[in-house]
Amino acid sequence: MKSIFHLAYHVRDLNIARDFYCNLLGCKEGRSTDTWVDIDFFGHQLSLHLGEPFTVTNTGKVGEHMVPMPHLGVILQMDDWRRLADTLSNKEGFRFILSPTIRFAGEPGEQATMFFQDPFGNPIEIKGFTDLLGVYAT
Repeated sequence: MKSIFHLAYHVRDLNIARDFYCNLLGCKEGRSTDTWVDIDFFGHQLSLHLGEPFTVTNTGKVGEHMVPMPHLGVILQMDDWRRLADTLSNKEGFRFILSPTIRFAGEPGEQATMFFQDPFGNPIEIKGFTDLLGVYAT
């Protein structure tokens, strides 16, 4: 069964959110009102509502890194991941929580990853796989 996920969370300013998600990350805007906007987040529905973002703590241990929890993530084909990593790395003033890197090199599940926050502190992880069949490899 193929499906897409729907996730809704808070942002403080819809125009700033549109700029970040659409202009920087390359996502597409969907429906919207004065209080929320739907974003086509790499093929999934992200609904951004006006409000106070959730609390985040760095409590997720993955490899040698403590990562923000909870966080939103998406898995891209490696070429798409590299293009986005290059775009963000070359954006003046852009800050990563975890800079683009490869983890689990040479192991099942080898992946590229990067962590960053949207302008409201919502953490995002973008993973890249050469072969998406390796996502669940053990």
